[in-house]
Amino acid sequence: MMGDPHLLQMVEEGLRNTVDKEFTAQMSESLSSRETSFLINEEPSFQKNEQSKDSIFFRDGVRQIDFVLSYVDDIKKETDIKAERRKEFEKNLKKTGLELEIEDKRDSEDGKTYFVKIHAPWEVLATYAEVLGIKMPIKESDIPQSKYTPFSYMFGPVKLSPTVKYSHPEYFTAQFSRHRQELFLIEDEATFFPSAARNRIVYYILSRCPFGIEEGKKKFGIERLLNSNTYSSAYPLHDGQYWKPSDNRLNERYTLYQNWARFSYFYKEQPLDLIKNYYGEKIGIYFVFLGFYTEMLFFAAVVGLACFIYGLLSMENNQSSIEICDPNIGGQIIMCPLCDEVCDYWRLNTTCLASKFSHLFDNESTVFFAIFMGIWVTLFLEFWKQRQARLEYEWDLVDFEEEQQQLQLRPEFEAMCKHKKMNPVTKEMEPFMPLYARIPWYFLSGATVTLWMALVISSMVAVIVYRLSVFATFASFMESEASLKQVKSIFTPQLATSLTGSCLNFMVILMLNFFYEKISAWITKMEIPRTHQEYESSLTLKMFLFQFVNFYSSCFYVAFFKGKFVGYPGKYTYLFNVWRSEECDPGGCLIELTAQLTIIMIGRQVFGNINEAIYPLVFNWWRRRRSRSNSEKLYSRWEQDHDLETFGSLGLFYEYLETVIQFGFVTLFVASFPLAPLLALINNLVEIRVDAWKLTTQYRRPVAAKAHSIGVWQDILFAMAVLSVATNAFIVAFTSDIIPRLVYFYAYSQNSNQPLSGYVNNSLSIFLIADFPNRTVPSEKRDFTTCRYRDYRNPPDHEYKYAHNMQFWHVLAAKMTFIIVMEHIVFLVKFLLAWMIPDVPKDVVERIKREKLMTVKILHDFELKKLKENLGLNPDEFAKHVMIEENKVNLAKSTI
Repeated sequence: MMGDPHLLQMVEEGLRNTVDKEFTAQMSESLSSRETSFLINEEPSFQKNEQSKDSIFFRDGVRQIDFVLSYVDDIKKETDIKAERRKEFEKNLKKTGLELEIEDKRDSEDGKTYFVKIHAPWEVLATYAEVLGIKMPIKESDIPQSKYTPFSYMFGPVKLSPTVKYSHPEYFTAQFSRHRQELFLIEDEATFFPSAARNRIVYYILSRCPFGIEEGKKKFGIERLLNSNTYSSAYPLHDGQYWKPSDNRLNERYTLYQNWARFSYFYKEQPLDLIKNYYGEKIGIYFVFLGFYTEMLFFAAVVGLACFIYGLLSMENNQSSIEICDPNIGGQIIMCPLCDEVCDYWRLNTTCLASKFSHLFDNESTVFFAIFMGIWVTLFLEFWKQRQARLEYEWDLVDFEEEQQQLQLRPEFEAMCKHKKMNPVTKEMEPFMPLYARIPWYFLSGATVTLWMALVISSMVAVIVYRLSVFATFASFMESEASLKQVKSIFTPQLATSLTGSCLNFMVILMLNFFYEKISAWITKMEIPRTHQEYESSLTLKMFLFQFVNFYSSCFYVAFFKGKFVGYPGKYTYLFNVWRSEECDPGGCLIELTAQLTIIMIGRQVFGNINEAIYPLVFNWWRRRRSRSNSEKLYSRWEQDHDLETFGSLGLFYEYLETVIQFGFVTLFVASFPLAPLLALINNLVEIRVDAWKLTTQYRRPVAAKAHSIGVWQDILFAMAVLSVATNAFIVAFTSDIIPRLVYFYAYSQNSNQPLSGYVNNSLSIFLIADFPNRTVPSEKRDFTTCRYRDYRNPPDHEYKYAHNMQFWHVLAAKMTFIIVMEHIVFLVKFLLAWMIPDVPKDVVERIKREKLMTVKILHDFELKKLKENLGLNPDEFAKHVMIEENKVNLAKSTI
């Protein structure tokens, strides 16, 4: 919990008003015992070159550097206003109690950069730990760690050493209070608060510290100073070098690199507690989620691989492929041309290999796997709720209310507001922006998102036009080239068009995505969201909607539209009255959906991992080269970190977005590609180590932040899970060939020994060549009078020729019935599993109750001890107060 909101409001006002005499006097009094040599104007008592290059302390070697600010003093570009802002800002930082030490530009590697090192003394840490509601240990926990199960020994090779996995003992904790310092386990004030808590506290002060009044408005916050280039950077320090341990102190960065960030450890579990302690809970919970998602993918990958192997083993015995490949069956079936005029008639057996490949993914196991994935996604989300609840207990986030942190006003909002109104809760005047000032930006934002989504649809239509226009070219070229006769049986014109179209579509996706990321961040900023939560929610909505349309629109087209509205020979439908609509292969569009999904999914994952690894590496190399240094071994700790890339406030946002988009590929279209979970599993094993490597070695240390869940992303995952049931049901029904085969098997087959014998011939309708319009028929005369096409229509000699026959309606009814039955079965199982699996495991509930009870008891004993001392052992008064305190404890027990 964030602590008393009234105390929070009071401290924020104190930071913004530098003439607050009481606040200044209080902090000045607490600092009066310190030596004046700590101030930045005093000369150091020893030579700088005697200090370790990897030191994270002030020149005295005692005070730890909690934060670093840097700026470049360029006389040509420097203005008096920036220097005045820095002077006022640093003066106000010292008034809050922070201690500063400046490194002159002459001592920097490039000879241009000043570094302002910041240290938070005990009094500041204690004050703001209470304001932020930071929990600290009061007693070592007596609750035993989870015992190993018999199956734990099977996973021994993937386990980390207990000293790494449990780097710190478990404690009972309570919100820190300056007035109860004796209650907490304070062995050394310098190390009591971990470095993540220290940099979080300092950043809280930096983000609210004023630096002057400009244009009649009070200006404050390090973010505004960074945006105006008054300071070039602001960051907490890493513990030390990642490739070797530090002397005489713990280097958690080195421990993380050795046990987490190396690719040789891809099979190992993650040191989650160590990640949380070093980077904070918000980054820690992302890696917990990514690791848990990867673990669950293992089970889906195994089942998907089994389905693929089944398709591989049964490929040669598939009755449809046998008939298509048979020269006496498929070789005698003449198919109608696939495009107008230039395309020729063709024999069905030319698609022999394509039909076999199609069977790999379009077989009986497709239905089973679609249902399995509907259940898997439910188990994944329900077990994630349990993992998240366990995490809240283990990381001491049970009483943490993220909203209080997220609902704090953004400094940018406060700076832009010209109006104020009274908060009905705190009864304080706070910045306010009327709705009429925001409406124009909301309209611009909505119009921009709509325009870009329309641009995505337009680009997809352009790719379709490309496929339609080049199909005839591919077909005529392959027909005329004798050297391609052998290849044609494998690399058909349909496949060539599909693959080139998918690659073109992928490049368009990446291009649109690159530009939209920049525009969406700018528009969200212009909306001037009031709180951090509003900002993240607005950006999440824009980015997810766009990327959903951008990445999935082509897959939706192939799955649900391609080949569904083509008409029939002599009466085809045309796009823009020019290009004939695309047809599916005789075996259906599933194999093309598989190819589309594979190219986009694999391409995105490979491109993403390469980009994440190469970009910071090249950027840091170039920055070090410009600074005339080639190795971290040559300059100070703060300069080493200064030359690293910035993770940024949206770094984690894009990591979540990447994972959620991959989750969509794994769930929405998995019926067409059972190997998708396996590819996602392999990618995530690499992704975890890439993210760990770049955070540990290539990025500055991010400011620690708290979070108790993955936030709005969990709602998005639930929505995609529900949608995936419908999409997979429709893919099996309308894209796969399963339902037509089942209808033929049970209703139309006349061969009891081989029920699917004759299915291929049954699924092809007959067209009279003489009925072709002149502009569509091939120019050369043929010695056959009919051709075949994929549909269920009446023959030319029927009273209602070319109208849909009764089998078409039987198949359609079966498809709709399958969709309804499958959705109801999966949703019923989903609801049953959600009801049976508790959100919080029973043992976690018991541990939480135990910890609350013990915390109340410890606080009770502490208060009694203080009371006994204050009352001077007066028996009557003491007995009376003991009774009151015991009643409080009993009430707490009954509540728990």
